[in-house]
Amino acid sequence: MKASKAASLLFFFALNLFLAPAGRAEDKVTVYAAASATNALMEIGKIFEGEKGVKVVSSFASSSTLAKQIEAGAPAQVYLSASPVWMDYLEGKNLIEAGSRRDLLGNALVLITPKWRAFPVKMEKGAGLAAAFQGKLAMGDPTHVPAGIYAKEALVYFGWWEALSSRTVLTIDVRSALNFVERGEAAAGIVYATDARWSEKVETTAVFPEESHSPVSYPAALVRGAGGRAREFLDFLSSPRTRLIFTNHGFTVK
Repeated sequence: MKASKAASLLFFFALNLFLAPAGRAEDKVTVYAAASATNALMEIGKIFEGEKGVKVVSSFASSSTLAKQIEAGAPAQVYLSASPVWMDYLEGKNLIEAGSRRDLLGNALVLITPKWRAFPVKMEKGAGLAAAFQGKLAMGDPTHVPAGIYAKEALVYFGWWEALSSRTVLTIDVRSALNFVERGEAAAGIVYATDARWSEKVETTAVFPEESHSPVSYPAALVRGAGGRAREFLDFLSSPRTRLIFTNHGFTVK
């Protein structure tokens, strides 16, 4: 009798161990998102947690870094990229849930300086940006960071890249470029308008015209194998209430 009871308890304990992880997984949504979306998504995640009772765990970095991590098997469920290129990359690897991709946001590219250290610059061909300031220009690495790719396109468009390329500080993501300018370690930087808006230590000197670079677009999608709560969160990102939050943070919504 005692042996039978002990066996039953052991079975019950083992069953709970087996079922518990699945239950806990459904109570969490893991979001991998572009660094520039940090502030908006942190706010949105807290609202989702409060209303749905589902924990939102977010990882912010360059879209390229996150895409590579997902390819390597990182447990992401929702991916928000600052560039269609890296979403295309994951789709090409069959790592995105079919039909879940949507264009969510837009942004602008701006030239920033440390607070009170702005200099005049004209956003037109023939106007030499390199001669307008002394020191370094911080920007994302154009070999893979979306903000850096857009930045190099704009500098090439105006004919400024050749004179400035040796003076650039290339960073791992757009927030790192912002940090260099905030600390005064770079005299200027190229970031998204939303990053400049978030910081009290920099000021926007000029806005790059849309025609000078590829459209800044943020697609979002489910990573292959994501559960129902992840789909719920992705839908939440497109809701009228959330669209207003994104707008308040300086994004354009699509």
